[in-house]
Amino acid sequence: MKNTVTTFKDSKNNGNKLTMLTSYDYSTAKLIDSAGVNGILVGDSLGMVCLGYEDTLSVTMDDMLHHCKAVTRGNKNSLVVCDMPFMSYQTSVYDAVCNAGRLIKEGKAHAIKLEGGSEFSEHVKAIVKASIPVMGHIGLTPQSINSFGGFKVQGKSEAAAKKLIEDALALEEAGAFAIVLECVPAKLAEIITKKISIPTIGIGAGKECDGQILVYQDLLALFSDFKPKFVKQYANIGDQMKLAFSQYIDEVNDGVFPSAEHEFTISDDVLEKLY
Repeated sequence: MKNTVTTFKDSKNNGNKLTMLTSYDYSTAKLIDSAGVNGILVGDSLGMVCLGYEDTLSVTMDDMLHHCKAVTRGNKNSLVVCDMPFMSYQTSVYDAVCNAGRLIKEGKAHAIKLEGGSEFSEHVKAIVKASIPVMGHIGLTPQSINSFGGFKVQGKSEAAAKKLIEDALALEEAGAFAIVLECVPAKLAEIITKKISIPTIGIGAGKECDGQILVYQDLLALFSDFKPKFVKQYANIGDQMKLAFSQYIDEVNDGVFPSAEHEFTISDDVLEKLY
């Protein structure tokens, strides 16, 4: 079944859990989509896991458009959400609408995601008014790591927890169809999930969220720079890949690959005329 913003809302109303994974290329998008995931996020995390940046701050609109186009070509049924990169919407409401429109029109995304709470309510309202679905993102927002002083759990004090609740309500009021809660205490995420009518998608926010999302490289142990506490590695594909690469190198050096089954033939009659 085709996943849409409507089916996301229906899932919450029916008590069904939502699943999302990141993807940044055509081949991976096809695999993830065929597995039956509800949503694919073309995250600005691509800056770290694909492009080797230290953080997400260097990611550009061109980066996001390039990868979003690839993902949407490989997708059939998942809801594709594309991140708005740093400084593509913070500068003004006008810039926010224009850049969100590019991700939909050029990138072929179904929705966009932006980080921040009540301070970006007007941006969300304007984007939604332009008929572009918006997914919010609060808690640990990686584009704000310099303000946070690093990758830290958010909402642990009374004031910070109340601010996150207010942010979630503000995003819902502004028209967001869902909200990502990242690195938020599980009990606080549960309170937020119960207070709003739109789905919460957790990443390091406990099982009471309406859905979950993971970076697929983390899930498969493909990204070895660090492993967040909230990640569960379902397979160690990274080690399997290294083993396969090493075996390939050895077989080429030993003359084992390519063998006859990997070669193309030519008739003896033609060969005789070449000498």
